[in-house]
Amino acid sequence: MKNNSNLSALLKGILLENPVFVLVLGTCPTLATTTSIIGAFSMGIAAMVVLICSNAVISALRKVIPDTVRIPCYIVIISGFVTIVKLFIQAYLPSIFSHLGVYLDLITVNCIILGRAEMFAGKNSVGRSVLDGIGMGIGFTLALLSISLIREVIGAGTFAGMAIPFIIDHRIEFFIKPPGGLLVYGIMIAVVTKITNGRAPFKKEFTCEGCPSAGVCHTCKKVLKEEN
Repeated sequence: MKNNSNLSALLKGILLENPVFVLVLGTCPTLATTTSIIGAFSMGIAAMVVLICSNAVISALRKVIPDTVRIPCYIVIISGFVTIVKLFIQAYLPSIFSHLGVYLDLITVNCIILGRAEMFAGKNSVGRSVLDGIGMGIGFTLALLSISLIREVIGAGTFAGMAIPFIIDHRIEFFIKPPGGLLVYGIMIAVVTKITNGRAPFKKEFTCEGCPSAGVCHTCKKVLKEEN
């Protein structure tokens, strides 16, 4: 049973609870970095590293961090790992650093990272939290790659920066622009919804009780008061 639980924590982020196509989180980096496959892959890996590391640390400290200041503590931990990843990319992969730009810093406030910290890492063991980070990271990366594949090939006529004969002469630049990104994004959400038959097991988890903003949100306070 425990093995099935660990397997579920690893695999759910890939499709059934994909952070981009099902939970619809991280939309900003999704649309901004998917104009090229290299950019999308780089963002996916960077976010995955931060997600795995922050999940592990937050889970290890979950009984130490006071509940009243957990969100600020989570953000400090996440921003620390974002800084490490950013400095590494800047030092060893300057071209990718230039391509991703400010979106590397924005990983700190990525809803996927903070959401998993609040909904999973803060309530589960280190091992399961790491598996959750790996699964969600893979799901995020695959989502970015699938969108960028369509946008770069059709919109730029290239694959990972390499020109594709014939297609490059008939490229549709609309797809590498923001409206094209939204169109592809919407189509991919529809495809995944069709594949999963609209199943969304995460819905039970996403309540006002587990909302990161429950402490300051008037709606959440009202709902929680009525439930109690």
